[in-house]
Amino acid sequence: MNSPNSQDPAARDDSAVICSAKGCRAAAVWVLAWNNPKLHTPDRRKTWLACEEHREHLSQFLGLRGFLKDVVTLEEWEAPTAGS
Repeated sequence: MNSPNSQDPAARDDSAVICSAKGCRAAAVWVLAWNNPKLHTPDRRKTWLACEEHREHLSQFLGLRGFLKDVVTLEEWEAPTAGS
C-alpha cells in the first residue's frame, strides 16, 4: 500500500491517499483487504488502495492468488464501526 509517508515530502499533500498500482498517482477511492494464508493468520488484513481505473486490475491480481478478502470504498473503510 502506498501511504502518504512513502512519497516525496516536497511533492505531497499530507491528506492525499494514493493508488497502490505501480506508477499511479491518482487518488485512491477503494480499499482492497487481503491476506496471504501462508504468511498471515486468517483474521489479519493487509490493504492495497486503488483508484477507479485500477480497482479491477488489483482485485484480479489478488483474487487469482486467493488473497482477496474484501473490497470497500475508502470512505467505508475509514468510517468508525458501531460500538467503538
